[in-house]
Amino acid sequence: MSHYLPLAALLSLLSQANALVRPDGVGRLPALGWNTWNAFACDIDDSKIMTAAEEAINLGLKDAGYQYINIDDCWSVQSGRDPNTQRMIPDPVKFPNGISGVASEIHGLGLKLGIYSSAGTVTCAGYPASLGYEKIDAESFAEWGVDYLKYDNCGVPASWNDQYTHCVPDNTNGARLPNGTCPDITNPAPPGYDWSTSRTAHRYGAMRDALLSVNRTILYSLCEWGQADAKEWANATGNSWRTTGDITPDWSRIAEIANENSFLMNYVDFWSHPDPDMLEVGNGDLTIEENRAHFALWAAMKSPLIIGTPLDSIREEHVAILKNKHLLSFHQDPVIGRPAYPYKWGYNPDWTFDPVHPAEYWSGPSSTLGGTLVLMFNFEESAKNRTAVWSEIPELRGSAGNHTGYHVTDAWTDKDLGCVKGEYSKTLQSHDVAALVVGKSC
Repeated sequence: MSHYLPLAALLSLLSQANALVRPDGVGRLPALGWNTWNAFACDIDDSKIMTAAEEAINLGLKDAGYQYINIDDCWSVQSGRDPNTQRMIPDPVKFPNGISGVASEIHGLGLKLGIYSSAGTVTCAGYPASLGYEKIDAESFAEWGVDYLKYDNCGVPASWNDQYTHCVPDNTNGARLPNGTCPDITNPAPPGYDWSTSRTAHRYGAMRDALLSVNRTILYSLCEWGQADAKEWANATGNSWRTTGDITPDWSRIAEIANENSFLMNYVDFWSHPDPDMLEVGNGDLTIEENRAHFALWAAMKSPLIIGTPLDSIREEHVAILKNKHLLSFHQDPVIGRPAYPYKWGYNPDWTFDPVHPAEYWSGPSSTLGGTLVLMFNFEESAKNRTAVWSEIPELRGSAGNHTGYHVTDAWTDKDLGCVKGEYSKTLQSHDVAALVVGKSC
């Protein structure tokens, strides 16, 4: 059974006590928005940004809570900075009115604008980055009207490499064994090492300080791939922090990332959001079931929900997933900051690290849903039956008194399933999820 609950209260207090608290609640809840990279990579311009913003409104995504329209890599002149001001220069072909011009239009639509840089000398695509220029760049971003900064981990000089290597057990960060260890790490940190003193933490802390010094509140999204044990220091540095390498629109990669992130749920609370990377809903050859399961996992983990597909060609069924009112309500709960936790692994014994078969049974309390969110996943390769037993769910134990049933709503169809006694079973297709709102006892 879950080991989350005995530690949750203590870790919640610790995470909030050390967290980076921003004005107007910026960063208190996980971000909702859209980003250029998974849709367009470097092939960006102001027209595509504005199309995404307009479609966010037309599709009802803005009304559902999505507010950030984020420009990723490749937005500046690649050859270098302005020789006089040392500022990065927005590409005049891609952005003839500059970033400030785009920001003005985005704000005119009631949305917010995000931008990208890296804590190195160049970005991942080889454009100017911010290491050593943090104050100049923060001032530029504030002057241009930027509301969100994604800060990557490329272009790091050898002199800024960390003394030790932290294990991030996925295929993009080195070899790993099924139990989540990294056998190829040759220089692990000694027991008790304080990763907040690492060079990586200092690189990201420098931009935090620069952002705090300007007269504009800019949400700070760290993208250091979890390589400096970010869970130990990043909530005091930024509003969210990446925990893994990059996502791709492949089910195997989505399951692998979900498995990794599931072991970090004690670090999630208000102002504190581990980030398993952007959404791939609508991309690649993912089935509708895989799109559903991907979104449900990210929402239940209270990860940032940053859409990464072209909004002018997205399919209606994918929009419906992204706008699911029950999952978004849980994700944006203003009273309860903790996420859903796995309460039973299902396919595996509890607490099994398995990049192919993550935990299958999740639950979490919600003030906005008026009950408990319960998820059941089928991570196998064929249709399987899954059963939620009320007496196994931590939030429901002992709450029903002499009753054995609960009012249940199917979160996907919004169908009232009535008073369900004892347990609820459903046959799920491969890689699908059942999402239930379990309300009052009956």
